[in-house]
This record gives sequence, C-alpha cells and structure tokens, in this order.
Amino acid sequence: MATFFGEVLSVYSRAVEEDEEELEENEEDEQIRRELEEKREVHLQWSPDVSESLRSGNKLQCSDFVLAVGHNAARFLSVCVLNSANWDAVGHASVWNERSRAVTGQTSDESGCVFYRQKANPSVLICQLTCYIAEDQLFQWTEKVFDCLQHRELNVTVLSDSSVADYKAADYLSSNSIPFLRSLNTSVFRGQPVCQSLEQPNILTGIPAAVLNHCQVHRIATVVYQCYSDVIGPDSVTMETYKPALTKLGKSIQLDPSPSTDVLRKFVRSTDIQSNLYI
Repeated sequence: MATFFGEVLSVYSRAVEEDEEELEENEEDEQIRRELEEKREVHLQWSPDVSESLRSGNKLQCSDFVLAVGHNAARFLSVCVLNSANWDAVGHASVWNERSRAVTGQTSDESGCVFYRQKANPSVLICQLTCYIAEDQLFQWTEKVFDCLQHRELNVTVLSDSSVADYKAADYLSSNSIPFLRSLNTSVFRGQPVCQSLEQPNILTGIPAAVLNHCQVHRIATVVYQCYSDVIGPDSVTMETYKPALTKLGKSIQLDPSPSTDVLRKFVRSTDIQSNLYI
C-alpha cells in the first residue's frame, strides 16, 4: 500500500490475531465458569454407615422426613425434639455462595445444614437448615437430598420461617394474631393441615418452594408450614407456633411439651442491636 508521500507499507490483517485473542478469552471465561460451578456445588457428607449403605445402592429407609428452614424452626426442633438423647447426627451439607462459606473438613456441629436420625426408629429423619441456599443451588440441594431417600410411603413435613412483612392480606393484621401459620401441600397429601392454606397472592420461596415442587412432581406426600412472625431473632413465642404441626405426626416424633428454662435460654438469645439512631 502506498502513502501520499510515495512510501510503500506492508499491509497485514488483525483478523487472525483478534480471533486468537477472542478464543483465548472464551477459554478463560469457560475455565472460570467451571471453577465457579465446582465451588458452588452442594456437598453431602454422611456418617460412615450411611455412606456405605448409599454406596451399595441402598437408599435411606425413611417414613417421616422433617425439614426445619430458618432459625426459629430449627431451634424449635432443638428445644422440643432433639434435646433428648434419642437422636444421632448422621450427616450434613456444605454450601458455598455469596452468603454462606463452606469450609473443607467442616463438621456437622459447624454446618448450617445437619441431618439427624432417630435411634429407636431409624426411619425418622430430621434436617435443620439455617444457612443460605442460593437460587442456583436450590434444585441441586433438593435433588441430592431426596436422591438419598426412598420415596415409597415417605411423608415430608417442612417448617419454615418468614417475616410477616412479606405476608399480603386484604385486612389489617392485629398484633394479637402474630405469629401465625399458613400451609401448602402436595396433591397426594392425605392428612388435614393444622392451619388454613396460604392465601393468594402469597407464595413460597427458597428451599420450601423447591421441596414442595420436587415432591409434587414425584408424588410424595408433603406439607409445608410457613410461620409468619414480626420478630427477626430466635423467639420462644414464634417457636411455640410450630407445635401443632409436629403434634400431627403422632408417635413418630415425641415433643417435649414444656422444655426447661435452661434449655430455652441455651437456644433463645436476645438479638443485639447493631446500630441505633440514638446511640
């Protein structure tokens, strides 16, 4: 190519170099994406005997599975059910996301998702879930947990915390009616819920919604009890609201009707004020 001054310049195209750079960037992006997916994978760790049984192709024989989602629901089980010596911790889940940080070698005591099995009746399983499960991990968590359970004659009960600020109602809710329960169940659920159904346009979200959808598709009898409360932290009154839900399970799970003050004090702590306009 000649310039206006008569110089002859060599001409070359950047098309090949740009294609190579774009290919390298795509490969780097793909590598980052794979690493992030691996990091966000939900990991289930079971006790040696359960792990051996699952490796042999045997699923956990489970007649009743109780899932508590949120601090009040989980601590209700700690106070009224798990406080006895009739339960063994048999597994936990590790989750890494923007709000939960899984740690390699994490024990069940340190996890925000722990599974317990009843000693006298191993077919009764409880899960306490207090860690955050991101939207892209909901399906994965649900699939992995239920893939370990036999589905025949399985009954699932979900206890879930929710803020009353998220509840939509046509009429004003007096403070005397809070906290309160609302329920949703799968079409194959044959029991009678202990409270009225969740009214439209209210919806379930998070793990309760993922579990309910999974169980509806796989025809598993499931009921979700959502507790609406105006208290952010652990609260004994809110925890009491869950009692009728587990009373329906009869002999499967024995409730402690009046836990001691020491037990309540252990699991119910006042929430510290982090900031205040008057401080």
